[in-house]
Amino acid sequence: MFQSEVILRFSEVSFGYSHNIRVLDAASFSVRRGAKIALMGQNGAGKSTIFSLIAGILKPDSGSVSLVPGVSIATAKQAISREEMKLTIREFFEGAFREKVYDIDPRIEKILKVVHLHAPLERAVGSFSGGQQARLLLVFALIQNADLLLLDEPTNNLDKAGIKHLRQFLIDYQKTCIVISHDADFLNSFTEGVIYLDIFTKKIEQYTGNYLDVVVEITRRIERERAKNARLEADIEHRKDQANFFAQKGGHMRDVARKMNEKIAKLEEDKVEARREDKTIRKFVIPVQKDISGEILRISSIPIIKNHKTIAKQIKVSLKRKEKLLISGPNGIGKTTFLNALANGTAKGVMIQSGIVIGYYRQDFSTLDPKETVYKSLIDVMKEGTHEALRSVAAGFLIHADLINSKIEALSEGQKGLVSFARLVLMRPGLLILDEPTNHINFRHIPIIAEALNSYDGAMILVSHVPDFVKQIKIDKQIDLEKLK
Repeated sequence: MFQSEVILRFSEVSFGYSHNIRVLDAASFSVRRGAKIALMGQNGAGKSTIFSLIAGILKPDSGSVSLVPGVSIATAKQAISREEMKLTIREFFEGAFREKVYDIDPRIEKILKVVHLHAPLERAVGSFSGGQQARLLLVFALIQNADLLLLDEPTNNLDKAGIKHLRQFLIDYQKTCIVISHDADFLNSFTEGVIYLDIFTKKIEQYTGNYLDVVVEITRRIERERAKNARLEADIEHRKDQANFFAQKGGHMRDVARKMNEKIAKLEEDKVEARREDKTIRKFVIPVQKDISGEILRISSIPIIKNHKTIAKQIKVSLKRKEKLLISGPNGIGKTTFLNALANGTAKGVMIQSGIVIGYYRQDFSTLDPKETVYKSLIDVMKEGTHEALRSVAAGFLIHADLINSKIEALSEGQKGLVSFARLVLMRPGLLILDEPTNHINFRHIPIIAEALNSYDGAMILVSHVPDFVKQIKIDKQIDLEKLK
C-alpha cells in the first residue's frame, strides 16, 4: 500500500431523498490514503448525506461509491441511545469494537485527553451533561483508530482547550480524515484539500491546498467566470443587433444573419453556468416584547456541578432591557442544565418578571418538534402578522418555498439552527436565552447573527464556547462558573 493510493472514490453518484429533494447529480471525487480533507458546502447542501453514502448507510440512486477492500470507517454518532445511557464509560467504549480489547482502560483514558474530558470508567454515560455526551460520541469514533475517519462538526461542544487537543490529534493522525466544520481556523490548521458540494448544481468540485487558500481560489474562480460571461454577453448582444439588421435586408443578407445566429448560439454554450455561491442570511432584528420595563430577571443563586454533586452558589445578578449576560465555564459544570431550568420556570433562586415571553435557543434543537413542518413550527410562535410576513421572515433565513413545508426531521442541523432564529424573530421575546447558538451555523452567517443580538432591546443570557463570536457581542455582565467552584 502506498500513501498515494486512492482509498475512496465517488463515480458519477446521484442521490435524492425524493424527486423534489435532490442532493447529488452525477458527482465524482476521490480521496487518497492519509489525506486530511475538508468537506464544504452551504447549510442543507447534503454534506452529512455524503458521509452516510461513504459509510454505506445510504445507497446511491446511480453511480458508485468505492472503498479499498478492508478499509475501516469510524464516524461520530449523532446521539446516545436510551439503552446506552445506562452503560458505564468502559462498557460504552467496548461497544466501539467487534472483538474484546484487553487494554481498553488505557485506550479510553488516552483518547479522553484528546477532547479534554475526565470520565471515570465506572460512571454511567447518562450522568454526563449534554455537552459531555457530545464529546463521548466524538471519542467513540476517535478510539477506533479507523482507516477513514468521518467527523461532522467535531468542535461543537468543545471548549478552547478541547479544540486545541483535537486539532493536534488530527495533525498527528496518520490515517485518512474527512471533516465537516464551520470553524475556518480549525480546518486550516490540518487540512490539505477541500471537497466542495454546490447546493445548486448538485456537483462536487475538488481542490488542493489548505482551507483558506481554497476559499481564495474559489472566490477568484468565480470572479474570472463572471468576467468571462460579461465579455461574452457584450459580444452576443452586439452580434444580435447585427443579425437583426441583416435579417431585415432580405436576400443573401438573411444567410449572413443565419450564420451569425449560429455563432451566437455557440457563444451562449461557451458561457459558464453562473454560480450562486453560498448565500448569506438577510440582516434581521429580533423584536422585543411590548410594554416591558424594570428588572426582567434576578439571579440570587446558581447551581454548579462539582465532583458530580450539585452545589448552589450565592450570587447577585439582575438584568434589565438591553443588558446581556454571558455565563461561562467548562463542559459539565451545569450551564445547559441551568438554562433549561430558567426557560421552563423551575430554576431556584431566580426571579423572572411576570408575563415575560422567553425565547429559548437550545443547542440540541429539542424545542423543535421533528414531526412538525417548518411552517407549523413558525406559525405556532408567531405573535402577530400575516402569512406573507411569516414567509418573508423564513426566506431571510434561507427557508424558501421548497423547505417551508418540509418536516423538521428532514432538515440539516444548520437549517434547524436557522429555523430556531426565525422563531425568535416571530415570537417577540422579552428575554433571550441562547445555548451555543453558533453550533452548526455557516460562518458567513455569524457576523449577521452577532449584529442582531447586539441590537436586541430585551434582556439576554448567552452561553458560547466560541471566543470569536463572543467578542462580537457587547456583554454587560458575566458569571464564570469555574471561578465560583
